[in-house]
Amino acid sequence: MPDIKALTKMKCVPCRGGEPTVTDLEIKGFYPQVSEWEIIERNNIKRLERVFRFKNFRQALEFTNKIGDMAEQEGHHPVIVTEWGRVKVSWWTHKIKGLHQNDFIMAAKTDKLYSA
Repeated sequence: MPDIKALTKMKCVPCRGGEPTVTDLEIKGFYPQVSEWEIIERNNIKRLERVFRFKNFRQALEFTNKIGDMAEQEGHHPVIVTEWGRVKVSWWTHKIKGLHQNDFIMAAKTDKLYSA
């Protein structure tokens, strides 16, 4: 498994459906590298989810826009909930109804945006 620095340098691969979700073993390899994220299951679909905190709505909205720009560049899009002082981000691959390596790449890149 690549380390977190490698994840942030990787690009998402097109996912057209039919690809397998990551295995539990792969999740165990990737998860420590994005340890601030929770793996949750909603509607029988595993997702990566994290809440980012900010001092005000403006900072939360700016972060949301940065994630949106990155998602457009990568062609992989999250669910983002922006509220006063917080942004909740959920990554999973809709076409395969679960987690793919792309989701771990994007979680790592989201962390990098937050720490920048």
